[in-house]
Amino acid sequence: MDPIFSIGIQSLWDELRHMPAGGVWWINADREQDAIDLVNQTIASQHKESKVSVISMGRDPHEMIKLDDHHGPDKIRLFLMRNYQSGLHSLTQDLLCSVDPHHYLFIILCDSNSWQNISNDRLRKWINEIYSWSKYHHCTMLVINPSANNDKQFSFLMTEYRSLDGLASLRNQTDAHIYDVAFWCNEKGVSARQQLKLEPHQNGWQLAQQEEASVQPRSDEKRILSNVMVLEGAPALSEHWTLFENNETLFEEARTTQAATIIFSLTQNNQIDSMARQIHTLRRQRGSALKIIVRENNASLRATDERLLLGCGANMVIPWNAPLSRCLTLIESVQGQQFNRHVPEDISMLLNMTQPLKLRGYQTWDIFCDAVGNMMNNTLLPPDGKGVLVALRPVPGIRVEQALTLCRPNRVGDIMTIGDNRLVLFHSFCRVNDLDTALNHIFPLPTADIFSNRMIWFEDNQIAAELVQMRALVPEKWGKPLPVIDGPNPVLNAEHDGHGWRRIPQPYRLFSEAGEPTL
Repeated sequence: MDPIFSIGIQSLWDELRHMPAGGVWWINADREQDAIDLVNQTIASQHKESKVSVISMGRDPHEMIKLDDHHGPDKIRLFLMRNYQSGLHSLTQDLLCSVDPHHYLFIILCDSNSWQNISNDRLRKWINEIYSWSKYHHCTMLVINPSANNDKQFSFLMTEYRSLDGLASLRNQTDAHIYDVAFWCNEKGVSARQQLKLEPHQNGWQLAQQEEASVQPRSDEKRILSNVMVLEGAPALSEHWTLFENNETLFEEARTTQAATIIFSLTQNNQIDSMARQIHTLRRQRGSALKIIVRENNASLRATDERLLLGCGANMVIPWNAPLSRCLTLIESVQGQQFNRHVPEDISMLLNMTQPLKLRGYQTWDIFCDAVGNMMNNTLLPPDGKGVLVALRPVPGIRVEQALTLCRPNRVGDIMTIGDNRLVLFHSFCRVNDLDTALNHIFPLPTADIFSNRMIWFEDNQIAAELVQMRALVPEKWGKPLPVIDGPNPVLNAEHDGHGWRRIPQPYRLFSEAGEPTL
């Protein structure tokens, strides 16, 4: 009869604790010391006759592993493994050279961030190999991985339920710990989406008193967790509302919910990247019943940013100009909804989809054509929504090189070049009806005073056809910018202070009728 091993958490019910021989279980911990404590408590939870082995990555296991005099086996096997990818792939062969794996519990204590440089494909292949090996030799493999930032990896591992029998994470909450079980399969059945509070005791972690009554957590569908700025100074509207000072504390609390409404506040454009990662983590780990809303408190979202937030799993983005009454109506409208759009497991795919052009400002003619061409060929981007191409011809008396000195794009993805007496700009993810607004932000003077003619292309086929004509231009007709001169703009006699253009006062000497300078 195959043995059944147990996780070292006291008072945890069998459905979430047992690990029968022939499977692989994975637990993430956000602190290394918590991972070490969990290994020692798991060893102490086994029977005296159990065969246990600990494989430590990068650190001497004798410094971390301690046997309990009153609990657990009398002796265990300790192995040290180098923190290299080759060590992972040769692990099973090395174990066969030292022990008979039949009915063994192997605990792999990973080094901090040991999986950081391993791709998802390699990790998937390794898990499949370990699973097949464990099933063949009737042994149990428990991987305990300490890492400060493992949300991305955890989201990936949730899709590997065919090779992993269990996936959980242990998170520190200052005075307690949260044991978050994504799924756990054993002889008792399958449990999923369990989140339990653990308290430290003399013999290790134990379930908090209120957690022992029920296996499934109570429904939190009526709860609304919101950033305090969403209500614009108003107090909580009912007992179901909970307000938080910032998005970070809101995110940590949201990780304990199942079907609540989460409302983030967006005030600056530089918050988008971190907020997108938080939304992606919640949607991938907490499921489709969660309602996630982004409230734009200040005008800071571009169309591509809104597409990114929705693609990461947000149910709705409320614009900045919606009054509070309209905002509350929209929040009420998402109640009872189930999120049914697909969210990729790797957020980098979404970031590349919405932020593919990392250039800004002047580019040479060939680099400009290649950058715009690559964007047109990106199949992840929406058709006819990749941006606007504009060709501007300066008025007589202004050279195209001088007009270039007036062009000051502030947004990444807005690039320009000169050639054939034209200034060509590409505004990524700009709508054609917003083109005049974009040009007014780039040029300090009205474009009608600088340019006499302009041509616009905004559909993919139009832009691609124009790129063919641009690539046919011989290098002799490519333009070159004027030499960079520190100080005021030589054409406009103005400088940019970070907010707008300001003219530079110039001294003038006045002469009297006699031709002598006045005081």
